[in-house]
Amino acid sequence: MLLEFTKMHGLGNDFMVIDLVSQRAFLDETIIRRLADRHFGIGFDQLLIVEPPDLPNVDFKYRIFNADGSEVEQCGNGVRCFARFVYDRQLTKKTKLKVQTMAGIVEPELGANGWVRVNMGMPKFEPAEIPFVAEDDAEGLYDLVLADDEKLSIQVVNMGNPHAVTIVPDILQAPVAKYGAQIESHERFPQRVNAGFMQIIDETHARLRVFERGVGETLACGTGACAAAVAGMRLGLLSSRVEVELAGGKLFIEWREGEPVWMTGPTATIYEGRLDLRYFQA
Repeated sequence: MLLEFTKMHGLGNDFMVIDLVSQRAFLDETIIRRLADRHFGIGFDQLLIVEPPDLPNVDFKYRIFNADGSEVEQCGNGVRCFARFVYDRQLTKKTKLKVQTMAGIVEPELGANGWVRVNMGMPKFEPAEIPFVAEDDAEGLYDLVLADDEKLSIQVVNMGNPHAVTIVPDILQAPVAKYGAQIESHERFPQRVNAGFMQIIDETHARLRVFERGVGETLACGTGACAAAVAGMRLGLLSSRVEVELAGGKLFIEWREGEPVWMTGPTATIYEGRLDLRYFQA
């Protein structure tokens, strides 16, 4: 069976996108892991799948799978690519969409030059909503003890998926490789977590690196940028509109207390192709 796909990226966070509205296929964890392999497969951070919605008054259903085959709730860079994909593939003529995800409804708006603005919904901070095992009421800041009794001060934010954000003095020296995997799989995060390391340049500008759950460090993370910006805003260190600089490029995040988070950034299509799924089955 030949399956059409598109390879896309948002700031270097790369995706394989598959239309399962006009095509039919079954992709299990083994197949997804083989497709994700950068040497023997297509290679990607996440697989994005377009499906018909289950809910009324919604345009599409959006499913996200990490390179390890695990399904996750949300992907900010992915939803921008998703919106561009369904429009370019003529699955819709709308430039404002309502998209169903595991985390709820998101609303991307297509702009010029491949840029997409997305209503990412309301951030959540309560430990049970992350989920995060909080031993006490720390008013948003928690100490996380890692191996060798290393201690980090983190904020926890759910942007449709869980994030732990720590502020560092220098993003280039941030211990992402050393601490990222430890934070991701820490026992206080029962569903694992994305680990963000943020350097604040000034009130309108921050730099960020993210160790993504089930993937590792990526060139960009949209929900991670939202979570980090919101964390800085809550501490009074960032203004309500901030430029977040990642290794792959820049995102613009807007948020005010009691309102949803808005993310704006670019998308890019790399190539389109067809593959025979038989070569990726066990």
